[in-house]
Amino acid sequence: MTTQTMSPALIRKAGLEAVAKKLGPVGMVRFLQQFETGFGDYTKERSQWLKDMDVDEIVTEIKKKR
Repeated sequence: MTTQTMSPALIRKAGLEAVAKKLGPVGMVRFLQQFETGFGDYTKERSQWLKDMDVDEIVTEIKKKR
């Protein structure tokens, strides 16, 4: 069976098995802790945060934080 014919659940299972085999159980947990699905609608929220700013203002704010 190729990844093209595997369901998302089977791909996830195979991926977790591969990570566990390579990194061990503790390494696998540490790897998985790096990712989170988050929540909300980032695009909608971003539009609200930036509604009163133009591109130049956004660039200036980014440069300030660097």
